[in-house]
Amino acid sequence: MTKKLTVACLGLGGMGGGLADRLCELGWAPVVWNRSAGRAAVFAEVAARIASTPADAADGTDVALLSLADETAVEEVLFGPDGLAGALKPGAVVIDASTVTPSFSRNTTRRLAELGIDRVEANVIANPAQARSGDARVFAAGDPAAIERVRPVLVAMGRQLVELGGTGRAATMKLVLNSLLGVQLTALAEAVSYGVQAGLDRDLLLRTIAESAFSSPVMAYRCGVMREERYDRPTFRAELMEKDLRFAVADAASYGVALPVITTADQRYQAAVEDGRGGLDAAAILLQQLADGGVRNDGRA
Repeated sequence: MTKKLTVACLGLGGMGGGLADRLCELGWAPVVWNRSAGRAAVFAEVAARIASTPADAADGTDVALLSLADETAVEEVLFGPDGLAGALKPGAVVIDASTVTPSFSRNTTRRLAELGIDRVEANVIANPAQARSGDARVFAAGDPAAIERVRPVLVAMGRQLVELGGTGRAATMKLVLNSLLGVQLTALAEAVSYGVQAGLDRDLLLRTIAESAFSSPVMAYRCGVMREERYDRPTFRAELMEKDLRFAVADAASYGVALPVITTADQRYQAAVEDGRGGLDAAAILLQQLADGGVRNDGRA
């Protein structure tokens, strides 16, 4: 019988916490680590243990699953003081679910390979609740042999595993999909502010959009967030939306591809972050649009 892989989960925010919950539910009992100890403490009764540092999490670990906010966090957790890279045993595999640029992903994979550590991209399409329930879609890229070694973990992470080929392709797929999200939400905010300014009832307008054939599951969900003003309970923060749009624009430029619509969406999210809305849900782009358009949140000019 094949020995079950030992797993460490590093980064227990919305998505990372959902993935860790999923593995715990399936009996994997991972080691857990998070920069803020409070998030790790909630796993005390179901995790194998709570690690004090990334290096501590590497002790005895076959697979390290990362879900971190940005490239700076990935760099620090892997290569910083008490980082994973210096502590993982040769032959270990890093599964990285963080959203980073393809170039950063390829460079990180190369650096880890020099230390005898494989890295698999595993970009997840889901919200935290879907990650927790196992309803995520997982896009994997990297060395086929490394993917095969960690396949049981990848399969456990969601309902569908899609293999895309070489390193960088999963990162590209995630940026493509998140760019569509950012553009939809920016257009939604503009349309709503137009309708409100023209005298339409804000609540009725959002319900009508959500129930229309022009909507999508993600738009319907964000219409609900906007109606109920649940911006302070983010499933995907505006600052992360801006980061992903910026990454997509920069990566596309490296291929000579211009993204004027996505660039505009990024500029709108940059304004939201600069105005202090970065920690709110990405649906708070409506608040930015209303503020910039001179319309109060109650819908009156």
